[in-house]
Amino acid sequence: MFAKRFHSKAILRGAVFAVAGLALAACASVYRKHGYVPAPELLAEVVPGIDTRDSVAESIGVPSSTGVLNESGYYYVATRFRHYGAAAPKPVARDLVAISFDAQGVVQAIERYSLEDGKVVPLERRVTSSSVQDNTFLRQLLGSLGNFGPDQFLQEQ
Repeated sequence: MFAKRFHSKAILRGAVFAVAGLALAACASVYRKHGYVPAPELLAEVVPGIDTRDSVAESIGVPSSTGVLNESGYYYVATRFRHYGAAAPKPVARDLVAISFDAQGVVQAIERYSLEDGKVVPLERRVTSSSVQDNTFLRQLLGSLGNFGPDQFLQEQ
């Protein structure tokens, strides 16, 4: 009887430790990297004043985004996010390489930025709110009763 009780306590204790261990493991940070930034060795091959858009795309790859205008540059962006439990992912590192071109498409400058060089700009969809959302149909109907006068009904034809 004593051995059976000791055995069940040991199993219960092991189960509690296993659940606690799994709970701690579930809260571990997970890091993910999104995007592409060329290695410094590849960037060293690009020579300002000599290389063009096509040679840059061939030597270091197609950029993840380009400028809005044809004369603007190539932008290579890589971001490292930290996922922790149920919290929203947060950027912990960001690298941006901006290659600018002149009007003829020749490399003008190569610049490198990181998360410390600026601030995080959250991208959000802006939607214009309307006052109609807050009012029910009946409230809108009753609210419009005072918005007209008798002269609106007595129009000459």
